Order: sequence, then structure tokens, then C-alpha cells
Amino acid sequence: MVHLSGSAPIGLLPRRLAWDVLQAVAAGAYADVALERVLRAQDLKPSDRGLVTELAYGAIRQRRTLDAWLDRLGRVPALKQPPKLRWLLHVGLYQLLLMERIPDSAAVNTAVELAKASKGLARLAPVVNGVLRAALRAREAGETLQLPHDAAAQLAQAHSLPDWFTQLLIKWRGVEGAAAVASACNRVPDLDLRVNRLCSSREEVQRLLAVAGISSSPLVGCPDGLRIAGHSGDLRQWPGYTEGQWCVQDCSAQWIAPLLDPQPGDRILDACAAPGGKATHLAELVGDQAEIWAVDRSPGRLKRVAANAARLGLASINALAADAANLLELRPQWRESFQRILIDAPCSGLGTLSRHPDARWRVTPQSIRGLLPQQQALLDGLVPLLAPAGSLVYATCTIHPDENQAQVQSVLKRHPMLHLQEESQRWPDQAGGGDGFYSAVFRRG
Repeated sequence: MVHLSGSAPIGLLPRRLAWDVLQAVAAGAYADVALERVLRAQDLKPSDRGLVTELAYGAIRQRRTLDAWLDRLGRVPALKQPPKLRWLLHVGLYQLLLMERIPDSAAVNTAVELAKASKGLARLAPVVNGVLRAALRAREAGETLQLPHDAAAQLAQAHSLPDWFTQLLIKWRGVEGAAAVASACNRVPDLDLRVNRLCSSREEVQRLLAVAGISSSPLVGCPDGLRIAGHSGDLRQWPGYTEGQWCVQDCSAQWIAPLLDPQPGDRILDACAAPGGKATHLAELVGDQAEIWAVDRSPGRLKRVAANAARLGLASINALAADAANLLELRPQWRESFQRILIDAPCSGLGTLSRHPDARWRVTPQSIRGLLPQQQALLDGLVPLLAPAGSLVYATCTIHPDENQAQVQSVLKRHPMLHLQEESQRWPDQAGGGDGFYSAVFRRG
């Protein structure tokens, strides 16, 4: 824990909070959860909230690049540095090497002060000062990191990604396509809203936001979508939030619910529903005139579904805490009773690396293989609940074919009554932004 005195230098608190996030992620926390926790605990002005977010997410994204600079500039390799020191140096190096608007003195001085104020790190404050000043000299001299000879390793180091991932990207997309995906993994993600068509319109929400100084534009291909241009502050304070006129949902996620073509009066199952973005979208699409079951294994996460539905004024959603793969055992009367089933399956999330910067270091080939039986069990467990002539959508936010196309081909062999209507793989590098998503639409014969 770092204790800051009342005379702490300006700008020290946001950097300390970013450092806290890096340490929490290194200890196993998810980046978005760790960031939300530190921001909720402090009353920060919008510019400081933005700085915390940029420093934390940026340093996590660029971990490999920053480690490479540490290996070059320090006497001790990055992986052998005391973890607290390593992450503090990442905060400083990110400002000096990868941000343009931060004064050099602010980046160096705040890092040194944080080291001095940290238990067990004070004696290493000169090391922090020395490494960061060496980085300044290297930057002024125009020095760059030497890239490996192997194409996949080059791509991995240039975009701060794991080697195994860039090897697969080149296999899937070729060198040029892989480079586009790798670059997209490091862009700051867009903020997209989905307007609640039951109580407002895209034009009205756009007008209200403009009055509050928030610029937006319609999302192509998403009839209820808006993209925000430059955003800061607490979204819950924006016009229309409390009234349930909109929610946050990436444009790629907004494409999924309409694939079911839900109709008023349908019985609809959202099998992995939390936090409720697609379940509430389904309710809006049918005018809140359907029987929608939002199922999730986590009772805690299901509370978010209920809260989101309540804020959006939706009454057609029923929540059930259960393993969706075993629903037929729990509710045998549900056999062949749903006209629409959505399986937004647990997946590696490789299509959302820009939004979840820590996932690139968390996901491994082994963890992906561990997800495949779970995805298969969901498909096999839910197909019997689909009514004749009903529609089922299998969706993921990954770009790995083992989780997508291979799963679809496999389920078609196991369940010949299913017919594949369409499938789509959206890559993170596609025009229009958005996450990487996969979808397959089945119809039961």
C-alpha cells in the first residue's frame, strides 16, 4: 500500500491508482473489475479518471513492449524484477515512450515519488529514476527495439501479443490480414450505445446527448445503435441513462439478437445471459411481449440482468440461476418448448482483446482447449429444448475456429435435425470497428 501525504505532487493519485490496477491484474484480477474498483473508491475529476484508465489499460496492453524496454535499459531483466517495481516502471515507461501529452518530468518524478512512498520499495527509488532517465535518452536518440527474424515473433513484439496468437493469426489470415487484426487488438475500443426503442428513438437520444456536449453518430447496420465520439466521465450521469433510454453495447454484440428474428409471443431462452445485454435487446425487439428466460450459472451476475432489465423498463425477462447445459434435467417440461434459443457461449474472448487488454496474457492454447467441452455440452443440452421449426443462434466473441466453425460442424453431425441457415465471422479489423464476433443460425427441421 502506498500512503500519500497531503503535499503529494499533482498527478500522483491517478498514477498510483493505475499502478494498483496493474498489481491487481498481475495477482489474477480481471482488468475491468480492478479498474472499476479503484475508480469507485475515489472521487476523481473526469480527466483523472481518463488518465487512470489510459495508463492502466495501455500498460497492460503493451506489457511485452515495456518488458522489452526494461530488458534493454535495466540491469535486471523484466521477469526477474520485483513485481511491484516492474509494474511501477511500466507506468513510467508507458508515459515516456507511448504517450505524447505527458510532460517527461511529470512521468519521472511521480514514479520516483511513488517508489519512495511505497513500503519495501523506497530503497529502489534511484533505480526507478535511472531506468526512466535512460528511457528518455534512448527516445531522444531515436533508438528502437530490435525485432526478431521470425514473422510471427516480429508481429507479436511489434503489437505486444503472445507468439502463439500471432502464429495462429498468420495461419488464419495471412501476414497482411494478421497484421490488421494485431493492430486492432491495440486500438482504444469505441463506445457504442443501444437505444431502447420502447421509450425513445436514436434521434432523440442523439439530441439529448448533444445538448450535454456529447457527440454521437448512427451505427451502420445497427438500427438502434449510436457511436460516441470521445467520451469521459461517469456514463450514469449522461442524459437518458436513469430513464432507461439506452444501454452500452458494442456494435458487434448488437448484431446477434436480431439473428433470432424474435416475434411477439415467442418463448425465448438466453442460455448464458449475464449481464443481460442480449436478453434486454431481445425484449426490446419484441416490444416486451414475449416469455424470455435469462439463464446463467452465477446468481450474482444474474442480479445485473435484473437490474438492467428494471432500468430499461422491461417486464418480460425471467431470471434463472442454473447450468444451461443441464436445463432439460431441471425443467423436463421445457423439452421442445422454445421458439428461439440464444447460446452466447463462454469463450476465449480473442475477438475482444482491445476491450479486455489482460485477456492476451490470460488466455492460452490450453485454456481454449478446456472451453471446447463446455461449449459442446451447451449445444447438446439445449438442442432438445428447441421447438420444431424453431431457431437457435450460437454466438461467441472469439475468432478461434475450434470454438466457432469446428463446433458448428460437430453439432450438425450429432443433431441431424438441425440445419445451418447462415454463419458469419467478424474480425476486429473490419471496417466500422467493433469486436470480433462469430455467429451461426440454425433452424430445427
